[in-house]
Amino acid sequence: MDEPNGPNEQNDPNENFDWKLLKFFEKIMRTVFVFLFWMLINIFFGLYLGFGVPEESTPARLTGFYIWLGLTTVAYVYLVWRLWRNKMPPPDR
Repeated sequence: MDEPNGPNEQNDPNENFDWKLLKFFEKIMRTVFVFLFWMLINIFFGLYLGFGVPEESTPARLTGFYIWLGLTTVAYVYLVWRLWRNKMPPPDR
């Protein structure tokens, strides 16, 4: 009685799950998490410790912080480009 009666019925629940959609969601979450973590580090050093504030920092620390900020921004953009450069195939119907 539990056998499929037609071609539209399926036994395995994994057949109904769209794994491509899960991979897409994983890319989105990875991009957002890395961005938030990157911002957390830069805000901590730049604002909380005062490396990025001219009134609270020495010129060497200020220069070093902004070089760090520029290099990590380029690294983040490269990481996001590498993550999203491959196009996804269209969904199956």
